Amino acid sequence: MCLVIWGLLSTTRLGSPWSTLWVSLGRVKELSTEDIFLLYLGTILREMGEIRAEMARLEQRIDEINKRLEQKIDETNKRIDEVNKRIDEIYTRFNEIYRRFDEVNKRIDEVNKRIDEVNKRIDETNQRIVETNKRIDSVVDVLARRIEETNQRIDALQVTLLEIKKLLLELVKSK
Repeated sequence: MCLVIWGLLSTTRLGSPWSTLWVSLGRVKELSTEDIFLLYLGTILREMGEIRAEMARLEQRIDEINKRLEQKIDETNKRIDEVNKRIDEIYTRFNEIYRRFDEVNKRIDEVNKRIDEVNKRIDETNQRIVETNKRIDSVVDVLARRIEETNQRIDALQVTLLEIKKLLLELVKSK
């Protein structure tokens, strides 16, 4: 019975001092079931203690990792908030620029309307100038003909006056 239990215990994870103790105990005396149970129970309790210590160490490590993660999450959330604020500021500025752009476009449209009105007036004025120039040209032509006619009459009158002068001179000489 001891050899069967020894085989089971030797397959479990025992430290080398335990193995040595088992070997020495196995050679010296045959262990009772109660002794084997107590040794096995001791081994189980020791391993449970090691497992608990390992679990406590792992839980502590998990807590540390969780704290670091929480810090990272908080930092990331802060950065996200800052980025969101910057996005909001940029969006606000964009809206302001877009509003100004609309205002400028409206002003440009108004100026273009005024320019169109001024161009229309200029075209009307140019048309009047063309009509006035045509009238002036026609009046100048009429006046030029009248002046020419008047010049011809003046020339004819001068010729007549010269003839009258000659006749008067002849009359004076003849008297």
